[in-house]
Amino acid sequence: MRGLLRRVLVRGPSMAPTLADGDVVLVAPGLSPRPGDVVLVRWASRRDQLSVKRAVCPEGSAWHVLGDFPDASTDSRTLGPVAVEAVVIGRLWPRPGRLPRGGRVTLGAVPQGRPSCDVHSLTAPGPTAPLCAPPSFSCPEGTPMPVDTAARTTGPPTTVPSPAPSAVPDDEEVFAAHVGGKLSVVGTVPLDSARNLSIAYTPGVARVSNAIAADPAMAATHTWASRLVVVVSDGTAVLGLGDIGPRAALPVMEGKSALFKSFAGLDSIPLVLDTTDVDEIVETLVRLRPSFGAVNLEDISAPRCFELERKLIAALDCPVMHDDQHGTAIVVLAALRGAAAALSRDLARLRVVVSGAGAAGAACTEILLAAGIGDVTVLDSRGIIHPARTDLNPTKRALAGRTNPTGRTGGLAEALTGADVFLGVSSGQVSERAVAGMAPDAIVFALSNPTPEIHPELACRYASVVATGRSDFPNQINNVLAFPGVFRGALDSGARRITGAMKLAAADAIVAVAAEHLSTTRIVPSPLDPRVAPAVAAAVAAAAVAEGLAGG
Repeated sequence: MRGLLRRVLVRGPSMAPTLADGDVVLVAPGLSPRPGDVVLVRWASRRDQLSVKRAVCPEGSAWHVLGDFPDASTDSRTLGPVAVEAVVIGRLWPRPGRLPRGGRVTLGAVPQGRPSCDVHSLTAPGPTAPLCAPPSFSCPEGTPMPVDTAARTTGPPTTVPSPAPSAVPDDEEVFAAHVGGKLSVVGTVPLDSARNLSIAYTPGVARVSNAIAADPAMAATHTWASRLVVVVSDGTAVLGLGDIGPRAALPVMEGKSALFKSFAGLDSIPLVLDTTDVDEIVETLVRLRPSFGAVNLEDISAPRCFELERKLIAALDCPVMHDDQHGTAIVVLAALRGAAAALSRDLARLRVVVSGAGAAGAACTEILLAAGIGDVTVLDSRGIIHPARTDLNPTKRALAGRTNPTGRTGGLAEALTGADVFLGVSSGQVSERAVAGMAPDAIVFALSNPTPEIHPELACRYASVVATGRSDFPNQINNVLAFPGVFRGALDSGARRITGAMKLAAADAIVAVAAEHLSTTRIVPSPLDPRVAPAVAAAVAAAAVAEGLAGG
């Protein structure tokens, strides 16, 4: 079952009152449980049956479990330890929310001296147990307890190397790969006989259509709409190419849809619109709403992108996220957490300079402030943003009121003097001299593509950690670490919004995957690391449950 999130229907009373017969829960396969977690398990003697129980204590790679219902006897007291298949993140229906953790566990010694779990000592939490209350444990000396992290993975330590530099493909190879586009539609049911055709299409499909007409909620389970992400662009800010229009943007949007499928298992289609009018784009997507489950905005110029995202969130009852803003911000925060940890620095005490106040710069600033960094200075093409400037648009005026607490003025050189972090999300260049004036153990994120604000080899002369958006240097900061898992977690949980808490949880999950092998040249996982999207999806879904947003 290892993989992305699943919905599970509970049958039987063994977890009452925590769970009732008929409840629907969201589970995360492949995550390591903690004592007190509700888990999905399988006994060796009952391989065909999955059960929902509460984890009590590990024994080797197995776990001892109990049901919360006092009279239930199908547990580790009678059947021994189990294999944990998944951790239950929370209930989706009928009362969405996170499940209580709790219990009291003691460990005793078996005759051979091997730690063993006394499952009889577990006191299951009652209905008044506080949410996420930490259980009380007593373990013999030397008994390892699971580590509580934002994203927990099972199995032995895994070294995931950074992708090796690859030869730049020539034009012939690139254009050949794009002939006919990069996407196709593949059916999920056979159409190789008259009977199969009558099931998938007429007359059988009419029964499903009638059922959906009678109960519109069935569209979520009997069509692909609830699992379909539309990648929407007007082609006004495509990569480093600028305003190239919707047709030229389509190959990029096709690639984005392919990434959703490859990294998150989500179906996705590109939708490029031949209009730059915000209200027209909103109206178009409102009319198309029955056909999709989420909206990924892409390559839309600032400041229009801010208004467009805000209006779409208000108009649609589904997840909407502008990836150029928030996907970038999530990965930047994850990378900065990783860099700070690798250098044993306190994230909150870092002084950060953000070069660029467009879509990415504004969103990165917001998430850094939300993460507790108090000293952030933002620059646009005219210098440091501060309240005395009279040339600021509404977004920049809002930034001026929340940043630059010491009232700095001037340009990039003045801002970087003594700074701990440089974050470049604009096409402007930064001089070697300006980077040399930063504080000791400086961190440089030069993220402009294809040409970073400063060449990494120059930055490394003065900075302890250097990251770019490119795959041919260490520490690639790539949005693919974030957006597949963010949308998968939002859709799996049934959330209709992607909130700030979900974005913070996603950043924590990304850096947690890299935590075991963290270094100054590996502050985030590889974009190709298969653990990332499931970890991010689980963290986002858990945040949705905690905020009461799961299940719509």
